[in-house]
Amino acid sequence: MPAAKKADRQSLYSYVVRYDSGFAPNPFGGYCTLATCKPGIRKSAQIGDWLLGTGSSNKKVNRGGHIVYAMRVEEAVETCDYWRDERFQMKKPVIPGSWKTACGDNIYQPLKDGSWHQLNSYHSRDDGSPKKPHIARDTAVQRILISQQFVYFGAEGPLLPSPFREGGAWDLLRSKRGYSRIQDTQIIDEFEFWFESLELTGFHGQPWDWLQYYK
Repeated sequence: MPAAKKADRQSLYSYVVRYDSGFAPNPFGGYCTLATCKPGIRKSAQIGDWLLGTGSSNKKVNRGGHIVYAMRVEEAVETCDYWRDERFQMKKPVIPGSWKTACGDNIYQPLKDGSWHQLNSYHSRDDGSPKKPHIARDTAVQRILISQQFVYFGAEGPLLPSPFREGGAWDLLRSKRGYSRIQDTQIIDEFEFWFESLELTGFHGQPWDWLQYYK
């Protein structure tokens, strides 16, 4: 496996987490991982870069501007290595099972012919069979982003401070599909200062889907 490259110029990637289920990102097992979805970010983000996911402004969710998670990329591995890595065996989904085990993101088993077997997961069909569009999209970039320097709030996160929201001095919010890549050193420094001031790491809130299910 090629060594993960450290960023020559630090970036912060900001995007809206449209489906906050604990699957992408997956904040369990002591690691926050982005193993599916967002192929552009998974392809481009380097060691030391930041990922910032904020809530959806959809009327049903109404979490726009609230932080879902933030992580500093510490490691990047290929999909086949993620599948085999002992640290991430607990991220292989178990369905039926608890919500935490069901939303495992280690779902792609490499096959000898170069194709992929998709485990029954959040990216499968309702009957558990493979969903080819998701397989194609997820494996188009065979790169998993990993961090232990993260905070995950799910649907219980605070609003980003006003300077980081629309109209503020350092607007970080992404309101549409896709993502924003920010490389302004001052903005990233201010974000890091705010993140460290939280004095929090790890899992600190339930995913939006969980809260709806257990109402």
